[in-house]
Amino acid sequence: MNVTVNTPEGTRDRLFAECQERRQVQSRLTRLFRQRGFLEVSTPDTEFYDLFALSGSAIPQERMLKVGDVSGKICVMRPDSTTPIARVAATKLKALPLPQRLYYDQTVYRSNPAHNGGSREIPQCGVELIGALGRKADLEIIAAAVDALRACGAARFHVELGHAGFFRDLAGRLELDSQQAETARRLIEGKNFATLKNFLAPFAGRGACGALEQLSRLFGGPEVLDQAVRLAGPTPAVDYLRELYDELSAAGYGPYVRFDLGMVHQIDYYTGVVFRGYMEGAGEAVLSGGRYDDLVGVFGRDTQATGFAVDVDAVARTLPKTALPRLRTVIHYEPGYLAQALEAVDSRPAGTCELSPCRTLTSTRNLAREKGAQNIVIFDKDGERVEQL
Repeated sequence: MNVTVNTPEGTRDRLFAECQERRQVQSRLTRLFRQRGFLEVSTPDTEFYDLFALSGSAIPQERMLKVGDVSGKICVMRPDSTTPIARVAATKLKALPLPQRLYYDQTVYRSNPAHNGGSREIPQCGVELIGALGRKADLEIIAAAVDALRACGAARFHVELGHAGFFRDLAGRLELDSQQAETARRLIEGKNFATLKNFLAPFAGRGACGALEQLSRLFGGPEVLDQAVRLAGPTPAVDYLRELYDELSAAGYGPYVRFDLGMVHQIDYYTGVVFRGYMEGAGEAVLSGGRYDDLVGVFGRDTQATGFAVDVDAVARTLPKTALPRLRTVIHYEPGYLAQALEAVDSRPAGTCELSPCRTLTSTRNLAREKGAQNIVIFDKDGERVEQL
């Protein structure tokens, strides 16, 4: 009986070149992170659901993959890495001095609506800068985000900056309550211009109303900051973004930096600068991050933090395809010559040579021809010799 066994929705197998391309991205990112002084941490694939409920996680609970635990408590497959690392920083690393530079290379798991084509398994590499507040910390993380995409080999990319405080400032001027502010945020994030205009109609005439209505259109180069000042007047958030841009430009990062003041996702989670990275060839952001100064304190250590995560597969898909090495040589060896055969394999470029499992030389020749090899190296009582195919 023929049986077809598929992978669960949102998962898939990865073969050969795709695995190699993923490893190359991971290797380039982790090398950069180590060079910048970040140390690796790893957290469990499963965590108690309470961890994320307590922290006010940026990932909605309906997107968490839930699993049972022998204790009867609900667990989830790790939906993000930042929350568990905040737990680690507040507990196991509490005795170490701040700031702490931590990086990770691990998979997060998220549930997607049925048949939407999204992946449940998202390999991420990212960094968390724990215990550092202010402009220098934000500059370090934003520069690292730019350098991360550059290290991956991206030809054309940019990082867009926003600030959670800008939306809060405008909502506060209009005296929106929490429910009204969330409605406005959702409409801005969804770029639902007509509904947003109708929602803000009762507030027409107030100074911040026009700025809030135009918020989702405030994206582009540094001229966006001037436009924001014309609409809303001077604000601490826009002034701070301008300071960051001036410093980044002086360091040569200006061409890679843009702005999106309508970046209002997860506004209750982020407390300051937020940013996303985009690469040519990717339909969505391949990098996201920002400042989240309240999270670590939830676990008992009152300190600030900022960081970002890179979607490894999304980056890998935008890069030139990797050619697998071509098999050129098959090694045939007689009993007693394993050491010489292994030395011959190890001395050649990876992937271009392999051992023959065949008992007879004739079978090895057939195998080598089937695989398209160019020659056979033979080790036996007569020594070493090469046979061309």
